[in-house]
Amino acid sequence: MTKPGTAMSEPVAFPQNRTCPYHPPAAYDPLRTERPLTRVTLYDGRDVWLVTGHSAARDLLADPRLSSDRSRPAFPATTERFAAVRDRRVALLGADDPAHHTQRRMLVPTFTLKRATALRPRIQETVDRLLDAMEAEGPPAELVSAFALPLPSMVICTLLGVPYADHEFFEEQSRRLLRGPAPADTEDARNRLDAYLGELIDRKSEEPGDGLLDELIREQVREGGLDRAELVSLATLLLIAGHETTANMISLGTFTLLRHPERLAELRADPGLMSAAVEELLRFLSIVDGLLRVATEDIDIAGTTIRAGEGVLFSTSVINRDTAAYREPDALDWHRPARHHVAFGFGIHQCLGQNLARAEMEIALRSLVVRLPGLRLAAPADEIPFKPGDTIQGMLELPVTW
Repeated sequence: MTKPGTAMSEPVAFPQNRTCPYHPPAAYDPLRTERPLTRVTLYDGRDVWLVTGHSAARDLLADPRLSSDRSRPAFPATTERFAAVRDRRVALLGADDPAHHTQRRMLVPTFTLKRATALRPRIQETVDRLLDAMEAEGPPAELVSAFALPLPSMVICTLLGVPYADHEFFEEQSRRLLRGPAPADTEDARNRLDAYLGELIDRKSEEPGDGLLDELIREQVREGGLDRAELVSLATLLLIAGHETTANMISLGTFTLLRHPERLAELRADPGLMSAAVEELLRFLSIVDGLLRVATEDIDIAGTTIRAGEGVLFSTSVINRDTAAYREPDALDWHRPARHHVAFGFGIHQCLGQNLARAEMEIALRSLVVRLPGLRLAAPADEIPFKPGDTIQGMLELPVTW
């Protein structure tokens, strides 16, 4: 069988930094013409398959012959930092069925659309308090630290039963875990988070509260469905994913809106478009780029054979710009049907918290648009720092005024 990508002189290195915070790296342009699969080279020189086509991505993300089990010897690592913690237990994301199904089933009732809808008034109250504080302080403001980060941190703390008073600690450890800079930082941050959550779980075992962790202790740990180490791993994942991803979407989404004044004007004229705008921003920004799998069997797809033991990556930023799936994919369009994007993944590992993330983003961005009609950048756009390509995409800072 022919293998797409073999015509290229050498594989493109992956991951790479974006040159614009809301567009895929310019170095990925050859990958966009090599759909649906091509080869890329990781930091350690290993070549792996990169899935770039939308249809192929959805097929492969639903294929049980691709494993998410990071303990497999052939599982790929995109950075040295990731390799340093690859063998550490990762609930949900690092598990295959049936273990994955068992873990996910425990959490589904907490993350349903109905539950996210019920949380909307509380999310709105939190948004209003944060914006009240911003306005009282007066412009300018740094939107990441004043709004985009504390909102999802407060929400996930309430949901899990984690004290928000500890937010500076777990936000800093999350940053070190995801961005290092060195492998030792990543390992130390994971150890610190595990120790913190382990101690919290032990306290809750003696003095129960009313958060999700308390429910899991009562209904799963004490009944033998989970052990303490499994709950610590699950808690670490939920705490990190519950604030990091949404915070980055809010900050980068706001920056993107301010750089597209005509699209922002549409939302100000009709805030009812915000739900559709959130879906389009999820597609357009694709902040979690490079989903990882390893093939456990040979897989034939799109004229290509992925061999057992080969690494497979999914570039969501390229997949969500596939011209076969989206007309003019490099343009923002609130009126396109964008719900079939893969920003949340697809298949059994599709993001469990997507309903909550949508609710937080919609309420946060709508409130910013309505309450601060004069919102604008407080520094030249090309001077505002954003995150490198080897982590979740987003803004490091976002100075704004109004």
